[in-house]
Amino acid sequence: MSKKNYGLLTAITMIVGIVVGSGIFFKSSSILKATDGNIFLSILVFLIGAIAIVFGSLTLSELASKTDKPGGVVTYFEEFTNKGLASGFGWFQTFIYAPTIIVVVSWVSSVYIGLLFNLNLEIEGQILIGAGFMTLLFLCNTLSAKVGGFTQNIATFIKFLPLLAIGIAGIFFADPQIFTTNNPHFSTAIESTAWLAALAPMAFSYDGWILTTSISHEIKDAKRNTPKALIIAPIIILSIYLFYFLGITNMLGVETILSMSDVDAVMLAAQKIFGGFGAKLILVFVVVSILGTVNGCILSVIRMPYSLATKNMIFKSNVFVKENKKNNMPVNSALCAFVTCLIWYILHYLTLKFSILPRSDISEIAIIASYVMYTILYVKVMILKRKGEITSVVKGWIFPILGILGALIILIGGLYMNFTVYLLYIIGCLLVVAAGFVSYKHKEKNNKTNNLMKE
Repeated sequence: MSKKNYGLLTAITMIVGIVVGSGIFFKSSSILKATDGNIFLSILVFLIGAIAIVFGSLTLSELASKTDKPGGVVTYFEEFTNKGLASGFGWFQTFIYAPTIIVVVSWVSSVYIGLLFNLNLEIEGQILIGAGFMTLLFLCNTLSAKVGGFTQNIATFIKFLPLLAIGIAGIFFADPQIFTTNNPHFSTAIESTAWLAALAPMAFSYDGWILTTSISHEIKDAKRNTPKALIIAPIIILSIYLFYFLGITNMLGVETILSMSDVDAVMLAAQKIFGGFGAKLILVFVVVSILGTVNGCILSVIRMPYSLATKNMIFKSNVFVKENKKNNMPVNSALCAFVTCLIWYILHYLTLKFSILPRSDISEIAIIASYVMYTILYVKVMILKRKGEITSVVKGWIFPILGILGALIILIGGLYMNFTVYLLYIIGCLLVVAAGFVSYKHKEKNNKTNNLMKE
């Protein structure tokens, strides 16, 4: 798959489109609640998230500038660590990380769709609608790479509209409720460890940026444009998040937001700005925004089994490596990803139905586990600096150290939120990594044995 389908703009909009527009709409009140309504501590949580994504992106951009081979992060593990570890991470990303994000966000879209059309949806109805939209977007991206990329660009720009509208109205035209509300003292709030629980939903709000590396080989002038996208997009994301968060908090007030869900908060803010009809219009933009996130993730995940197959890192590699001659798309790879997402949809339904993960979901823990694994690449960048392959002290030491710090803080926050469940889930993720590692080593051993027998 050597055709260059995407430019720098699509690479940037893919990162921004995946990250912005899902978590910010249904996780921001969770962050505010965890900080006991303290505005400044909530901003600190957003900045901590920025440390993880910005410096993580800056660190990985050093590896992205050294290769344009297919596979994204899997390729980084392969080229800069070893193939067994690359296979293990590839299995984790293909069968846990990306599918859980797709499932949770597509389900969230159904919640807002129900609100848009005044539908009193039970969990089963939400699951069916979300799965339907997910299926439609899988078909769209599988049939045409250009249609998928175009959809991503349009969705990203549309999703700015509700964020900017609420941000501008809340900051510049609403009464200054942020400064008149009875906020807990910052030092008192931060001394309480309860705010650490905000780090898990914050991690979800920022995550997904890593998936753009899976299409790096399809980006024009990838060695230049992929690092640019990994630097520009996180800065845009942080700015948008703070703008929206301060806007909606200033417009509604801390007490109001704490008393309602994120969905109701968005709706109330839209009604205050535009009235009933305008609120519905804003809600349409929110739905498009969230579906844009799903589309961006799908645009990436349909290529993951293919990328592993090109490296002989997955079962039935000869099947998943095939491309459709008409559109140069790996249809079998896309089908594998789709079936994986359906399985996770069932698991997500069960966690909702029986409240298995209160105050959390199946994607948050996978995200935290992924940050743990990114630190291996951050350390590798420091090793390259020590070897002299990276000359900049800032790029070779400061960026990766800050990236590791951000990842560790997110891990601590997740474990604080629900230690037993999160720890067991993370262990499960690591077992999948181990399975991918062992599978590749077994194949490698068999290949060597077969070559010796031929000789």
